[in-house]
Amino acid sequence: MSKIQEIKSYTPPILHTGKDWYIDFYAFNPVDGVMKRKKIKLNFIKSVKERRAYAKGCINRLSEKLATGWNPWIEQECGNAFLLFKDVIDKYRTFLAKMQRDGRYRQETIKSYSSYLRNMEIFNEEKKVPITYIYQFDKDFCVMLLDEVYITRDNTAFTRDNYLGFLKSFSTFCLNHNYLTQNPTAGISSLGRKGKKKLRNILPPETLAKVSDYLKNHNPYMLLASYILYYCFIRPAEMVGLRLNDISLKKQTIFVSDNISKNRKDGTITLPSKVIHLMLDLHIFNNPGDYYLFSDGFRPGKTKRSEKMFRDWWAHHLRKDLKLSAQYKFYSLKDTGITNMLRHYDVLSVRDQARHSSILMTDIYTPHDIQEANDLIKNYQGDF
Repeated sequence: MSKIQEIKSYTPPILHTGKDWYIDFYAFNPVDGVMKRKKIKLNFIKSVKERRAYAKGCINRLSEKLATGWNPWIEQECGNAFLLFKDVIDKYRTFLAKMQRDGRYRQETIKSYSSYLRNMEIFNEEKKVPITYIYQFDKDFCVMLLDEVYITRDNTAFTRDNYLGFLKSFSTFCLNHNYLTQNPTAGISSLGRKGKKKLRNILPPETLAKVSDYLKNHNPYMLLASYILYYCFIRPAEMVGLRLNDISLKKQTIFVSDNISKNRKDGTITLPSKVIHLMLDLHIFNNPGDYYLFSDGFRPGKTKRSEKMFRDWWAHHLRKDLKLSAQYKFYSLKDTGITNMLRHYDVLSVRDQARHSSILMTDIYTPHDIQEANDLIKNYQGDF
């Protein structure tokens, strides 16, 4: 028998039932020079009906691969490749929940990935021939899903790239748990933002004045949140994680720890006097130091709230009452604050205040670990 014949030698896969359900077959091991048994256990599938259906599909798959020359001792494909696609999705959901509890993923990331995961399930269910096993989750499937999102549903390139980021995360999870031996997203590129400018939605001075007056009269605690976004550029998702102990009146700084910051790095931000005065007027520091700065009713408290409360109040109260355009979102205050501060101070001071790594590419040439308050910003008085 030639070497090629030896490598292709195998016995047909057979299902064995009883106390232990399993599929086995023999294939020639060229290293040892003998036929070696391969066994795939099936007892992890509880339902007998599902176990038989699983076994049938697995045997068909193995038979096709063996007939074309595949050898398990050469390729070393993991047995986990025959796990059900839906079961791996459930395992990934459990993984996401654990990452959220440990603070490894932001709440917004979990929310987005959970939505993408469900949409991927629906996409698969609506296919003429849905994939059943995890080994069928391949590059072709990923490309078809991305085309569905970008072309068929006519979403933006940004949305398509967000789906790609999710697929990369799911693929990495599968690789790390030996459900796959190759990355299905390898070679799939992002479309990027080329040719499309970011919409800044800058609030003009007269609109800022209206917003300021409205908040002073209707919700001064929301005004404080707006000040922190406008003057300190602290993201809403980070604001809800701030505690009073993170604020130093002596140093005139706010400390954003790595467990709440978007880039997972510690950051020290200068707190302008205007913001401090509002805090003192609202008696913020009469509360325990371990209280969240923004809790129920936007006031300090024990309960951590979702950053969604800022967006909702802005949209349903302020923007509605002032009859502002929908383009003026709560987050527009950050873009407006950065733009207006750049008109008064050097780009490096603003870059460090914003913890931004790409303003005029200054991050390449300058340090990013400012630990003291910036004297220029301490007494900064903006239009807001």
